[in-house]
Amino acid sequence: MTMSPSPDAESGKSQSSMTQSDSADNFGYKQELRRNRGLAHMLFIASLSISEYTPTLPPAIIAVPYGLTAPIATTFVNGGPVTMIWGWLLVCVLSQPMACSLAEIASKYPTSAGAYYWCFRLASPRSRLLLSWINGWLTMVGVWTIALSVTFGVSQFIVAGATIFHPTWVATPWQTYVIFLAFTAFISFVCIVFNKALPTLDLLSAYWTMVGIIVILISLSARAAVGRRPISFALGHFDPSPSGWTPGWSFFIGLLAPAYTFSAIGMIASMAEEVRNPAVQVPKAIAWSVPISAIMGLVFLLPIAFTLPDIGALLEGNGAQPTGLMFTLIMGSEAGGFGMWFIVFGVGVFCAISICTAASRATWAFARDKALPFHRTFSRVNNDPSSYFPEIPLNAFLLSTLIQVLLGLLYLGSSAAFNAFVGVAATCLGASYAMPVAINLMEGRTHVKGAPAYLGRWGVPLNVLAVLWTLFLIVIYSMPATLPVTRSSMNYASAVFVGFGAISGVWYMISGRYNYSGPPMPQTEKDSTTAYSS
Repeated sequence: MTMSPSPDAESGKSQSSMTQSDSADNFGYKQELRRNRGLAHMLFIASLSISEYTPTLPPAIIAVPYGLTAPIATTFVNGGPVTMIWGWLLVCVLSQPMACSLAEIASKYPTSAGAYYWCFRLASPRSRLLLSWINGWLTMVGVWTIALSVTFGVSQFIVAGATIFHPTWVATPWQTYVIFLAFTAFISFVCIVFNKALPTLDLLSAYWTMVGIIVILISLSARAAVGRRPISFALGHFDPSPSGWTPGWSFFIGLLAPAYTFSAIGMIASMAEEVRNPAVQVPKAIAWSVPISAIMGLVFLLPIAFTLPDIGALLEGNGAQPTGLMFTLIMGSEAGGFGMWFIVFGVGVFCAISICTAASRATWAFARDKALPFHRTFSRVNNDPSSYFPEIPLNAFLLSTLIQVLLGLLYLGSSAAFNAFVGVAATCLGASYAMPVAINLMEGRTHVKGAPAYLGRWGVPLNVLAVLWTLFLIVIYSMPATLPVTRSSMNYASAVFVGFGAISGVWYMISGRYNYSGPPMPQTEKDSTTAYSS
């Protein structure tokens, strides 16, 4: 993948001196948000070299330590170390084609509208309107539920931290939900009140994650209170019996944790209108996230695999979130276990701030194109610098948060609700990412020629692999983690997916077909034909 150099990428020039590619007007939108993020903020923090081409660290949206530990119980149930280590590497390799494919399109159309805008620009005039509508709703459901999966997962993580000092305490569903409400309120406060400081928090999260992974590596390797595992166990032990699935299928079900880590990779585009020189910075952030995350993930997972306590004991102690117990046993003390837990918890907090912000921007962008109910309200940005909450789509943020709070009620009826949140988020986001890639393929990839991140001869094979891998993941995310299936262990991802699909269809018949005309296009690129919808 090639990148065109940009003198403004890290120069810190004022908004008034931005290049044309920095302006939302270049894609038919009025620039309403402040561009106060560079590549360093999009990829945590730049390395010591200030070269624009130096790889940097993956965004807080990915949050490798948290993404791998939040659903780690599913990994333990479906194979253990083999699934944890080799599954991670497999997912990294198979996620790279999608990252490259999205980076290519994002370099041509760097806008916060993201995938549904790409569908509109890449598809034929006859089908672009309906395809854009479908993709937009997939994106909305995906960003709402992926943000929910993070906030709810961190809430379960808080429960796991409490059980380090109170191992006999078992949180009821209502207690967990109340913790979730309190944590969501805290994240909302930070995102709204400290909106201008969010780029700085992105940098702080970089230091926290980098130092935290190193501390965990050294601490677990040195302490190993329950003993050290041989390499044959750490890299070769595979026991799928707790899952009830056949061994091969159990391994793929266990990919939930590593695949979850990359499920929001396309949400980086949601911040495009707050980034300097987005045609270069956004695709670079997407493309570099996977390989650097792969290295970080291995550094984080290997010491766990070599010091892992008895998996059965971990699942019996706190099957929903055994991380606190795992760290306590490895470190040999409550204080040591809490220290390791707190590092991952901090990564989760930073991830929640980042992903809730991105979800609000995606909601605002879709409302801006008149695709949501009460779109005038949710597309509003307060641009008065003297107000309490300037330059933030406050209403869109509150809508995104309200939907998360309501969906969180599912946990009161199902202990497997977290897997459902993960499943529906990954299904919707995966489908929304695959659509523009597939459309690009079917249109002969003519629209992306000349893009700053053009893939050239590698475009077709990478695009095909990206679409096929996504289709396979959608099947995995719809499956329950264990057999036999009960009411509480059922994966309700499909039900939530169908429910939102029905809402989307009804709203299209009531309002969409009359008011939704698709994203705007630059006057110089408007087609002479009228967009068609059926």
